[in-house]
Amino acid sequence: MLTSLFDFELPPALIALRPAEPRDSARLMVVHPGGRIEHRRFRDLGDYLSEGDILSLNDSRVIPARLTGHRPSRQAGSPAVAVEVTLHRRSAPDRFLAFAKPARRLQPGDRLDFPPALQADILSREGGEVELAFNCHGAALDLAIAQSGAMPLPPYIASRRAPDARDRVDYQTIYAAHDGSVAAPTAGLHLTQEMMDNLRRRGIALATLTLHVGAGTFLPVAAEDTAGHAMHAERAILDAATAARLNAAHDAGGRIVAVGTTALRTLESAAGESGRIAPFDSDTSIFITPGYEFRAVDMLVTNFHLPCSTLFMLVSAFMGLETMQHAYAEAIRERYRFYSYGDACLLIRPA
Repeated sequence: MLTSLFDFELPPALIALRPAEPRDSARLMVVHPGGRIEHRRFRDLGDYLSEGDILSLNDSRVIPARLTGHRPSRQAGSPAVAVEVTLHRRSAPDRFLAFAKPARRLQPGDRLDFPPALQADILSREGGEVELAFNCHGAALDLAIAQSGAMPLPPYIASRRAPDARDRVDYQTIYAAHDGSVAAPTAGLHLTQEMMDNLRRRGIALATLTLHVGAGTFLPVAAEDTAGHAMHAERAILDAATAARLNAAHDAGGRIVAVGTTALRTLESAAGESGRIAPFDSDTSIFITPGYEFRAVDMLVTNFHLPCSTLFMLVSAFMGLETMQHAYAEAIRERYRFYSYGDACLLIRPA
């Protein structure tokens, strides 16, 4: 399909720079089969769920993956070079792949210093990506990154304000458990403990899986046709006990509700042609566009996505392109807040 079919104009004023407070006060657009729309609040999500339904949550934790430092001068008297790297994938206990700026001024063998005490050697560079070997490993490296790094806010936020202490809490789901993401699974940012407790009391189950979100997840598709896009790979983990719970819910007539496109991509990667969900522990590069036959997920909770992004293509596959074009036009007219810190949709897939 032509990538241009997924383009739309968004007024910059609708890009949210801070989340709603409290989290569950964000607006919720409910899109029904056939395109009917309701305007609610996120705390009303339970009104559309039934006893026996099961919410699937991505429990990956965002690491403070943006490091700012310098490359010492190569010659006496020449200035150091300021550098910024965004870690996006761990390749060994002491190594990360990262996007670097300015990559053209870096080469293998260079040392990078990140205050207060973190150092890394560049092992390789390909375009804007480098592989870094740090001066510590394992838990010690995790601690050093936490001390030196900043939360990797998406460019549409970071270009308008710097990350701060609030983002360490705001840009993290309350159920985050496993370090590894460099972008938040943003649909889950709206959930509060009170809301989760209320859902459980109503007989709605919660199940966790893990997909470590990579830096490429929100990038627009550059190819003119979606067939020319190479999807980034991300690590996803769904254990046997969780697979069994999800299958049991479906067998009993419950619906599987993916909280976020990352949860949906994990579930669809783990599902066989029959719709049965199997344990999964591997990279996934599943690219979902209109025409995809969904196997496992019945409903999707998600935020509003970028034009020409793989995520807008995914929701268009879930509900139909015309339905989502209409829904996004309505969201713009109604002044919904967009992107990572913005408002949410509940998408109820046609049977």
